[in-house]
Amino acid sequence: MSERLRIAMFSDSALPILNGVSISIDALVAELRNQGHSVHLFTAGFPGHRDNDPNTYRFWAMETPWTKGYPLAFPPFLGMLRKFRKHAFDVIHTHTPYTIGFVGLRWAQSHEIPLVSTYHTLYDRYAHYIPYFPRRYVRYKIAKHTNFYYNRCDHAITPSEAAKRWLQRHSVSTPVTVIPTGTPPRKLLVRSEARRDLGIPPEQRILLYVGRIAREKNLDTLLEAAAIAFRQDPNLRLWLVGDGPYYAECSTLAREMGIGDRVRFVGFVPRAEVDRYYAAADLFVFASITETQGLVVQEAMTYGLPAVVAAGGGASANVVNEVNGFVTKNEPSDLAEHALRLLNDESLYTRTSEAAARSVRSTSTIAGMTHAVVDVYRLVLERKAAALREGRVAVL
Repeated sequence: MSERLRIAMFSDSALPILNGVSISIDALVAELRNQGHSVHLFTAGFPGHRDNDPNTYRFWAMETPWTKGYPLAFPPFLGMLRKFRKHAFDVIHTHTPYTIGFVGLRWAQSHEIPLVSTYHTLYDRYAHYIPYFPRRYVRYKIAKHTNFYYNRCDHAITPSEAAKRWLQRHSVSTPVTVIPTGTPPRKLLVRSEARRDLGIPPEQRILLYVGRIAREKNLDTLLEAAAIAFRQDPNLRLWLVGDGPYYAECSTLAREMGIGDRVRFVGFVPRAEVDRYYAAADLFVFASITETQGLVVQEAMTYGLPAVVAAGGGASANVVNEVNGFVTKNEPSDLAEHALRLLNDESLYTRTSEAAARSVRSTSTIAGMTHAVVDVYRLVLERKAAALREGRVAVL
């Protein structure tokens, strides 16, 4: 088997869309190439975006009223299939189970190429984005599709044990390997300079959220927790970095709660500039219970930010109580209580801040993550070779 692998990545979501899936793919592609592999990315077109990477292929795509900011690819796909066939790929790796991910599945089957797929997202938690149908029915259909799709892969990857258990609850029998997404190294940013650049007065303390401004992120609970904490600390502020379909509603909610002057909706920030906000903040707060991993929690910890997160999903798996933060009940009062406890206990804050940075350094790096993914690629290729030697037909 050749040491240098030829890999085709398929994903409905990739940069310049900014989310956990796109960030993970970007890091994986870059490091696979650093390690000497050839990678071609097949993804959806994005209005006005031009790629610098000649190995990125964009399907024709368009936004729909219910997928703002997330263009969907539409057939015909014959032209892209011709481009795909110019390369003799060793393995296909899909990152979404929908339009483009399904194309990757079908092309893997028709070309007898081993298929690996990463399950990044608890998709049934996003049922509210599908209009006109009852939410229970949508969740049922998503569960059926999850079972159908991942049982036709040779191997599945999840970023956390929580995501693996979710696949198993959907009766997915495909082998699953847990590979946490690697965390990029901390940039050399000086906290005082970051705060000055962002216009933060010395006396203010910043609660930071980074992520999509979306209903499934449980931001109502986060705003309610902030309102409780604000009543006890006049110097406390909440900054939300990100954009999304719930932006206007969240802004209105903050105003109606009487905390509009102490909540800042920063909006979209380019990936390269998000680190400045981590460096300037005092505490990372995260109420979402729909994550498979919660990559932003780990990113915040690289800057020594203790985290207060709501229990549930994969994000809470990164936090150990009183070590690098707190895992709380999914209740505003509990989130506020533990955030204030950290901020008001200097000894506890210092200890958890130091431990937060250490805990990330001791977990998965991007290079380590990539080596683990390559091990999965080689495993499925070895299985295919063994099946051919035994005269069996590999069924995808």
